[in-house]
Amino acid sequence: MSAIPVRAPRDITVPGGGGVGDSPPRPDGTLKVRGEFAYSSDLWIDGMLWGATLRSPHPRAKILSIDTSAALAHPGVAAVLTHEDVPGRKHFGLDHTWDQPVLAFEEVRHQGEAIALVAADHPETARRALERIRIEYEVLEPLTDARRAAFDPAYPQVQPRGNLARHQPVRAGDVAAAKARAEVVVRGEYQVGIQDQAFLGPESGLAVPAEGGGVDLYVATQWMHNDLKQIAPCLGLPEERIRMTLSGVGGAFGGREDLSMQIHAAMLALRTGRPIKIVYNRYESFFGHVHRHPAEMRYEYGATRDGKLLYADVEILLDGGAYTSATMNVVGNAASLGVGPYVIPNIKIDAYGVHTNNPPCGAMRGFGAVQACFAYESMMDKLADACGLDPVTVRQLNAASEGSRLATGQVIWAPLPMAEMLQQARELPMPAPLDTGDIRNLPGGASQTTHGEGVRRGVGYGVGLKNICFSEGYDDYSTARVRLEVIGGRATASVHTAAAEVGQGLVTLQAQIARTELGVERVVIQPADNQVGDAGSSSASRQSYMTGGAVMTACRAVREGVLTLAAARSGRPRDELSLVGGKVVSDIEGVLATIENVLGDAVVEETREYHHRPTTGMDAVTGEGDSHTQLAMCVHRAVVDVDVELGLVKVVELAAVQDVGKILNRLSLEGQIHGGSAQGLGLAMMEEIVVSGGKVRNPSFTDYLIPTILDMPPMRLEILENADPRAPYGLRGAGEPPTLSSTPAIVAAIRDATGLALTRVPVRPEHLTADRRPAG
Repeated sequence: MSAIPVRAPRDITVPGGGGVGDSPPRPDGTLKVRGEFAYSSDLWIDGMLWGATLRSPHPRAKILSIDTSAALAHPGVAAVLTHEDVPGRKHFGLDHTWDQPVLAFEEVRHQGEAIALVAADHPETARRALERIRIEYEVLEPLTDARRAAFDPAYPQVQPRGNLARHQPVRAGDVAAAKARAEVVVRGEYQVGIQDQAFLGPESGLAVPAEGGGVDLYVATQWMHNDLKQIAPCLGLPEERIRMTLSGVGGAFGGREDLSMQIHAAMLALRTGRPIKIVYNRYESFFGHVHRHPAEMRYEYGATRDGKLLYADVEILLDGGAYTSATMNVVGNAASLGVGPYVIPNIKIDAYGVHTNNPPCGAMRGFGAVQACFAYESMMDKLADACGLDPVTVRQLNAASEGSRLATGQVIWAPLPMAEMLQQARELPMPAPLDTGDIRNLPGGASQTTHGEGVRRGVGYGVGLKNICFSEGYDDYSTARVRLEVIGGRATASVHTAAAEVGQGLVTLQAQIARTELGVERVVIQPADNQVGDAGSSSASRQSYMTGGAVMTACRAVREGVLTLAAARSGRPRDELSLVGGKVVSDIEGVLATIENVLGDAVVEETREYHHRPTTGMDAVTGEGDSHTQLAMCVHRAVVDVDVELGLVKVVELAAVQDVGKILNRLSLEGQIHGGSAQGLGLAMMEEIVVSGGKVRNPSFTDYLIPTILDMPPMRLEILENADPRAPYGLRGAGEPPTLSSTPAIVAAIRDATGLALTRVPVRPEHLTADRRPAG
């Protein structure tokens, strides 16, 4: 075991009481507000060096030569590494694709691709050394047309394995016959730009050489065990020689599922024999992680004159950029949820994921369902207009419910009160009328662009259906180890998992579950590391379900151990004993003993895995399959004010109705709904990585805009609890659905105010004023 860095993660004693359903304070909350929380970028250890990465300025080029001699000769430089120095496998990747090079060789396939590494005694020394590395390129024309990459056989190949990562069709019924019967037909073409996760904590971490030639990694990630499966082969080490510890994570949203600096820091540490710290700056962070897939989508719906859907004919094209990352699964989600929570008897969906030399894309909150939701909700509004119906009525008319089938044929077997949720959203009180007496209430705010003239109000609705946990036959599970003992005269439960706390409140929830199941007040959460079994990824809204289920199951096994011990010590039959409020109770004679008295010096420890119900893959031809574990839904109503002369928009209010199955922690849950809604607002109105010729034009928070507190409106929340009988405590994952439905609701409200079609997000001022500009 190597030395422990300063500010490395420690055991957390979760303060206060509170079990499942309560809202105890978060142990990291005050620290984060005060700026005292230790993030991965705050780690420090004596003798450490600083690592830095040289990245390609070109989206596509052949590498003719790399000369590192000048950099290596620079004072203070300890090592300069290229692909020739990778100790093991030269490629890594999610989902067994293994198509991304640790360090580029022969060719670079996107701007910002890593080519060389430097370790130096100061970060500025490392940066100057990077400037001394000489690379000779043969610059090539980047391949950036996703549609041609998907459908034009003459288009050059981005990857040796071809441009098409996945084509997933979905077929149901007879679309051709339904087209002949349709009385109303609506069509639309929609686009979604590249959204960035925009987490505030950049990629960072520390690699420390360990005894026996191993390495200890302290990193901010979403899934340590999956990282490990990629890191170990590239380092040429067995997994047991690599210890990973989760350090403070400054947000994730899918952007930390892929590796960033982990292998690079470990390579430098193993080469120099000294600890290596790497911290990306904001510019580099835009190139150091994947983004949300941009999408081009073509939809055609046919219906009866009264608005009942007959068929859907859909094409979804997702640009995955240079490497596969999570594209395969994003395509699966987009295909299976391509028409959302609506009953449509005849369906034809074709979803494609392709490779280009555009920025690499992968997991981001909503994971393929966000793009589809913008399109299918826009289509529902278009259908409402064509049939003379209001937008809520047309959704209720076609709403799925318990017993309905998804496009893939999967039956919705848990409560899904969509029609009722829409009615609740419609009946919520509307915000006050526009007040022109205070310019801060108007679009443009204190900039005084308007005093009310040209400002129109609009209202819009959006419904999003999102799968929870991993899908398509993946054996999704999480592991928890729970230990119960008496420390200082008090029963203390210790919980150990590898689950990544990325800001969602999982640390607090694990303690709540332990208190509920064991009846003890003192709960210690051990640092997440790979010294316990896999917990899966902190994504897919799955950790409350999966790791919560694992902690619950392990606690119940510990409870059985305590009761067995109590039975042996008391001579009572085990089936007469139960654990209530921290005391072992006899069904016959009342209170028997406190946990402290039962345990004495004994320790009860159990490790359990929790698996959700099995799913199946999607049929390669029809898309049929029971591919999702759980489904969750959110309904948004958005109210906006639009200055139609200047194209400025103010979101006046967002109202959300969401079914969460069971509220485990209301405060954390409300934070998830607010946060998901904020990211949906960002996609609707401002967030986009602008790419031209494969190059990113705005890699900074100066030019990549995210919502601030002034952009977020007040929110009304209606949280429903229709328990899912197959989930722990009946819960439904809650973090992603608000991200789906907020975007189309806001755009629908802007359409309502302006009368414009608005088929692309984000909606920009020029989209609202283009048809009002004078000719010439």
